[in-house]
Amino acid sequence: MAGHSKWANIKRQKAVVDSKRSKIFTKIARDIIVAARTGLPDPEGNFQLRSAIDKAKAAGIPSENIERAIAKGAGTYEGSNRLESIRYEGYGPGGVAVLIEALTDKRTRTAADLRLAFSKNGGNLGETGCVSWMFEQKGVAIVAGEVDEEALLEVSLEGGAESYELIDDAESPGVEVFTEIENLELLSNTLKARGYGVREVELRWIPGNFVEVMDLEQAQQVLRLMDVLEDLDDVQTVTANFEIPEPVLAEVMA
Repeated sequence: MAGHSKWANIKRQKAVVDSKRSKIFTKIARDIIVAARTGLPDPEGNFQLRSAIDKAKAAGIPSENIERAIAKGAGTYEGSNRLESIRYEGYGPGGVAVLIEALTDKRTRTAADLRLAFSKNGGNLGETGCVSWMFEQKGVAIVAGEVDEEALLEVSLEGGAESYELIDDAESPGVEVFTEIENLELLSNTLKARGYGVREVELRWIPGNFVEVMDLEQAQQVLRLMDVLEDLDDVQTVTANFEIPEPVLAEVMA
């Protein structure tokens, strides 16, 4: 919707401070662990792992850390705790639906941390299935830079894309191209073959509908909840179905 920002867009506007750099490293390393565990531990035969490694290199994660994460995922690294992927669901202020993906070695700790984060920020942790029906997982290829939309559309359709959205960011413009999960590798390869700079590929939960947050105080509360959840060690991704009108968001960011 014109004049509104979704959580995926707002995250891009938030500056990444140095104090959180180690947390970013941890989350990316865990992406590698999951990819290596769910597929081949060889990036040549595992697109998800290859993409996670590319993301790690772009973030400046040392090669030895990458290799250690792959070994943990493959089960060949001694002394590492068994990590499991869990999805949590809940409601934020104003009935905003929140979907969380976590990677943990202790479910009780993670659930307790999430429950506290929700309760302190106007929301509540719900039961499995309470909001997941509102979301659909898609593959996303992020193309960097200004593009000719008509030409990009032609190439994207050739690669099996379903839709695209321009990234409204003057400092880091680009386009997000969406496709089915199983088609993401083909889309990425097609874009690259036609000369487009694919900055990143990822799997993302896409809301089927959005809750408009008009009130300034409620917008502040929703964004505070998102920040607290994103900052938890066990949390990998946070998705929510809210939109904030640009004038309200400008006040919040100020």
